[in-house]
Order: sequence, then structure tokens, then C-alpha cells
Amino acid sequence: MITTTPEIQTQDESNEHMLALFQSYLELQDKSSNTIRAYLYAVRQFLKLYSFADHNSLMLYKCYLIEHYKPQTVNLRIHAMNCYMEFLHKPSSRVLMVRLQQKPFVENVISAADYEHLKNCLLRDGKLLYYFAVRIMATTGMRVSEPILLQAQDVYRGHIDIHSKGNRLRRIYIPKTVREPCILWLDNIGRTQGYVFLNRFGNRITTTGIRDQLKQAAIHYGLDPSVVYPHSFRHLFAKNFIERCDDIAMLSDILGHESIETTRIYLHRSSTEQQRIFNQVVNW
Repeated sequence: MITTTPEIQTQDESNEHMLALFQSYLELQDKSSNTIRAYLYAVRQFLKLYSFADHNSLMLYKCYLIEHYKPQTVNLRIHAMNCYMEFLHKPSSRVLMVRLQQKPFVENVISAADYEHLKNCLLRDGKLLYYFAVRIMATTGMRVSEPILLQAQDVYRGHIDIHSKGNRLRRIYIPKTVREPCILWLDNIGRTQGYVFLNRFGNRITTTGIRDQLKQAAIHYGLDPSVVYPHSFRHLFAKNFIERCDDIAMLSDILGHESIETTRIYLHRSSTEQQRIFNQVVNW
């Protein structure tokens, strides 16, 4: 009886060995843990679909991605595979990413009223960890992966330095309106050093934990879950900042965007605002 199991196992072992080497390669390039995780996922998916990594198979993978995923996801995985090809010393096998058309509006941004309601409810119910997590994201423009890095020393100092994409140093300032009450809270719970946001087990909270807790809070407080998510508060910060300070270059630096063109979307109104204004204006 002929079996191919040993060969499959050998191929799987070979793939895992290459993935381990690729991970080391990414770590040497100072890629973030989230980026490494995403790249390894893409390569692992590719290796399950195709037995050989070359330009032709990468083109087939690109077609597969376009058929099954949104453009942003397609480009993330193509970027991961292009990096993998460089790791394999096959730079000529890389493929182009798909072109993204930027929307002239920002979708699913929490309104000022809903933000105030969420803050007040969290404060009223004594959920101070998520109260300050929400406030910090909404007043600094932090990505969801960044509040979990915040330490008590950063709050006392008034800023945190983070290495963003491309290993660029980004300084994030914590405004006085949030910093002072947060210091009082930290003093009260005796957390004068170490990570600010810890779960009930004393471990640092995760990005998944933040997302899940916000979703539960939205449902509990009668808010639309589609606008109560971490990146929504980053959008809120950007919109509020550009309305009060028209320095888009400064906003781009604060948000850590690689290109100022990415930041320009905040010059547009949200889709909800556009619809409201449209209904007010068009009465014929």
C-alpha cells in the first residue's frame, strides 16, 4: 500500500522551517509583532495553496486574494509575499499591489454625542480602565496596538515615544485634560510604574480585549457597535484636530502616516455628516 503521508509531513516540516527563518529575518528588520504575525499568516496561507514560490504562483495567489478579500487585505498579503520573495533572494518574482481608490469620506466614526455618552457611562459605572483607554485613544490618535504599550511613567511625563512603521520614531503627547485625572487614578490604585492597562489577572490587556470590551460596552449602553471600535476614536481625534488646527502636516506626523495623502481624508466630512447636510440642502 502506497502512502504519501511521510512526504506531506516532510514538506510541512520544510515549510515550517522556512517560516521560522523568515520570522528571524523579519525580527532583524525590526518589524512589529503585529506585522510579523500578519506576514507569517500570509506566507503560511500561500504555502498551503502552492507548492513552489515563484512569480507565476504569486500571480495566482494575487488572483485568489482578489476573489476572496477586500483590497486592503489583498495588498497586505501581497506586501508580505513580496517581502518573503526578497528573503528567498527572488526580488524579480515580486508582484504589484492592487490600486486602492480612497473614499472621499470617513465611515463609521463615533459622534461627539455618542463619545460623551460612552465616557459618562464608563465613568459612572466605575469602569475606569476602559474609560481612560477610550479617552486616551480619542485625545491622542493612538492605534489600538499603542495604548497597551503605555506605562505609568509615560503618563507622568506627558508623552510616549513609539517606533512606528518603517522604524520611525513617533512621539505621542498626552493632553493635560486626560493626563491629570489619569495620574489621580494611577496614584489611587498604586500603579506608579509599569503598564497602565492591566486585566483582572494583572497582565497587560490585549488589542482583542479592547475590541471585545468596547463592543460589549456599546451594546450595554445602547450605542451602535459599528461606531464603537478602537480605530473610530483615532478617526474622531483626527477630525476634531483638523477642525481646530488646520495644520495637516502636523496631524500627519501625530498620526504616524507615511504619506500626507493618507491624512487628507480627514479634510472631508464623514458619510453621516454628508448625508445629513445633503438632506438639509436638497429640498426640491
